[in-house]
Amino acid sequence: MTLQTLIVLAQFVAALGVISSVVYLAIQVRQNAKITKAQFGHSLTSRLYERYFLAAKDQEFSRFLAKNWSTDELEDYEYWRITLWINTCLVDIFDTYDQYKHGLVDITHLNMRMNLLKAGLMKTRMGRPTWEFWKVNRTPQFIEWFETEIYGGPLTDADPEESAWQDLNMKRD
Repeated sequence: MTLQTLIVLAQFVAALGVISSVVYLAIQVRQNAKITKAQFGHSLTSRLYERYFLAAKDQEFSRFLAKNWSTDELEDYEYWRITLWINTCLVDIFDTYDQYKHGLVDITHLNMRMNLLKAGLMKTRMGRPTWEFWKVNRTPQFIEWFETEIYGGPLTDADPEESAWQDLNMKRD
């Protein structure tokens, strides 16, 4: 064997080492992406189940959730509680939507949460005003998607005089 042959053989072995290292790294990156996606999904599911569990344990809050939120017979503090619950649901939707768009969670996580809102929560007296308050922080794509999913299409500007915010002094000029 000549020195030239040994050099070519060493370069060949080195090239195989580089290729196998790149393949190994690609496999590791793919596995890490799957693990990260699973962790995000698990985190979202855990957060939702924890909220359901706490609501189920709290008899007074469960009674509140069971009330007819469409009635005008609620106390002002109850409208505030409704708003806070809707805020919680919306922030959860925002997180889930963003993670879905980045490919970190499956569409089922988003659908599960949207079904809750489609059940009528966003059509209560406090639903739309709460959405109007939050929507300025979202992208036009999200707003269009959300309003189509919940309201059947883009919303027109609400008349501030008819807003539930006015009655409850929850939004100031």
